[in-house]
Amino acid sequence: MEVNIAADWKPFLQELFETPEFIKTAQSLKDYKAKGKEFYPKGEQIFAAFDQCPYQMVKVVILGQDPYHGLGQANGLCFSVNKGISIPPSLKNIFKEINLDTGLPIPSHGDLSNWAQEGVLLLNSVLTVFPNEAGSHQHLGWQHFTDQVIEKLSQTKEHLVFMLWGAFAQQKINLIDTRKHLVLKSVHPSPLSAHRGFFNNKHFSKANAYLVEHHKHAVDWRTE
Repeated sequence: MEVNIAADWKPFLQELFETPEFIKTAQSLKDYKAKGKEFYPKGEQIFAAFDQCPYQMVKVVILGQDPYHGLGQANGLCFSVNKGISIPPSLKNIFKEINLDTGLPIPSHGDLSNWAQEGVLLLNSVLTVFPNEAGSHQHLGWQHFTDQVIEKLSQTKEHLVFMLWGAFAQQKINLIDTRKHLVLKSVHPSPLSAHRGFFNNKHFSKANAYLVEHHKHAVDWRTE
């Protein structure tokens, strides 16, 4: 099926768009739209993680679970919110760790578009959600698609950094060839768990050290 997504991802993803599982997921969203049922993010932002991070540039993959479900929060990039939207607690803790790890100042907004343009694929496992209903699209089949994306990236690229925060993300390690990629694991940055090992995990400096070691440009973790 035809999907509106950045052109350089199409050859990589086209076979996934033809699977019965993806077609069923897309049809569910069409049905919701036809019935006037709202979901986040807006249609043109569902694939923002791909649109803003070209396939050829991917060097770090950060895995989230599903989009924010509050009004105006979800923008298609995991953990990210648009400028003008209050920074969610988990993202605040991510910024605190970057400050602890690298000394970079804590940003005034939560828009992570700069990271995407630096080659960070900010991928949620589930790409849509109903308003004010966390996890409400877990049943739509998105994980079949995003699991295949992770697996194909592992197969087709070398020396990527995968950041797996929390038990949900860490389940994806079986999709990744750990012999040729760096996997960084810790607890989730949520306020419920960040103090148990997210702070001082030094994932951001470790990622850059690995990239430089393998002759890639380090990520500029600034958002301003």
